[in-house]
Amino acid sequence: MGKKAVVYWSLTGNTEQMANAVFEGAKEAGADVVLLKFSDTSVDDVLGFDAVALGCPAMGNEVLEEGDVEPFFTEMEGKIDGKKIALFGSYDWGDGEWMREWEKRVSAGGATLLSGEGLIVNNEPDEFALGECKKLGQALASA
Repeated sequence: MGKKAVVYWSLTGNTEQMANAVFEGAKEAGADVVLLKFSDTSVDDVLGFDAVALGCPAMGNEVLEEGDVEPFFTEMEGKIDGKKIALFGSYDWGDGEWMREWEKRVSAGGATLLSGEGLIVNNEPDEFALGECKKLGQALASA
């Protein structure tokens, strides 16, 4: 099954709740998985995992968080060919443009986007959304 990682950034705690549920889903499915914040790891470490779930909420004008996540992913995206990546995050406005752009960047880098698209949740995840996060964790586990 290989080692998996769930890496996230959260401001309000919504994306953190999602990350915890993705992690739980992967762990329940038997994965050897770790939960990390972007600020607590490096691109090289993340690229060492067999599959990774990346989480970031929509920020500003529907963009990735610009202090930690955008620079991290910019460094990472040229090195992801052949990698298996899941995306998730929360938003409070807009229609998910930040996630669609992130999906395009993952695909353009040659990675496989698990579940075919990123998982987005409006504001705080409810029980249904947390269940979807666990399903994403299960997909991560089997990747």
